[in-house]
Amino acid sequence: MRFCEKCGNLLVVEKKRKNIYLVCRKCKRVYKTKGEKLRIGSAITEGKKKIIVMTEKDQFAELPKTKIICPKCENMEAYWWMQQTRSTDEPPTMFYRCTKCGYSWRSYG
Repeated sequence: MRFCEKCGNLLVVEKKRKNIYLVCRKCKRVYKTKGEKLRIGSAITEGKKKIIVMTEKDQFAELPKTKIICPKCENMEAYWWMQQTRSTDEPPTMFYRCTKCGYSWRSYG
């Protein structure tokens, strides 16, 4: 990865005729590659947002899981997430949701 010397933005690879250049999208400054070997790992697209539609059942599938006993059905696995529910000088609250029955509960740190 290389950055523009003028404005600090990420430089992108552009091929013009037979030559390859690094170009700043913000200030349009062009840099010669000086015979460097360039590899493009991934493309960056601007202005496109991905919208993911999930069912209520699937919304917790993206969360990490932990081994903890569910107080309702005694299942040994639950999804968990952390949220700051009180002032910032106090620890965050841990929330759990059972993978079997869907019961949710909290634990104060």
